[in-house]
Amino acid sequence: MREKLERLYFHWLCWSMGAHRKPPRRFDKLFETLHEIPFRYSLPMDGNREEDGINLRYRYAEESGYDERMVASVLDRKPCSVLEMMTALCIRCEESIMDGYSLDRLPRTSTFSEYLFWIMLDNLGLSEMDDMHFDINIVEEAVDRFLDRDYEADGDGGLFILKFPRRDLRGVEIWYQMCWYLDELLGEEV
Repeated sequence: MREKLERLYFHWLCWSMGAHRKPPRRFDKLFETLHEIPFRYSLPMDGNREEDGINLRYRYAEESGYDERMVASVLDRKPCSVLEMMTALCIRCEESIMDGYSLDRLPRTSTFSEYLFWIMLDNLGLSEMDDMHFDINIVEEAVDRFLDRDYEADGDGGLFILKFPRRDLRGVEIWYQMCWYLDELLGEEV
């Protein structure tokens, strides 16, 4: 049962971020790798991103009809993954910030969460890393660069690249990086 629940949860994460909308290209290897890499952080407030990622497990339990204790006993054996953190960040952004904003000028995707997720993959240099072009070394280097905050001051190589960064993004928690990115994207303060 443990392996089945882990697999179903993984597919739910992938589905939530629109991996199924990319045919004929498949991104299974990329998503699996992002789910295998534990999210780690150096800025204390980024612990909120880890907590949101863990809380996705219970959202999945509720939406799928699983008992929370069973989900905890199976999924909480592992730390929050990079995939969970990124997925949770996108969902929280859509539900707590973007609700009510007109998204007419953005490319058509199913959800803003999916749109933001693929922007982050692109900024990490991973959006073209489908199963036919997958290189685990490139993926691990890109994720390590992000987690170690070894990217450029404007965010290049991280999750969010800003045209006009207010500060060196390497010292700014992920949530504020995202908010400043949205400010530039939408042309107003979020």
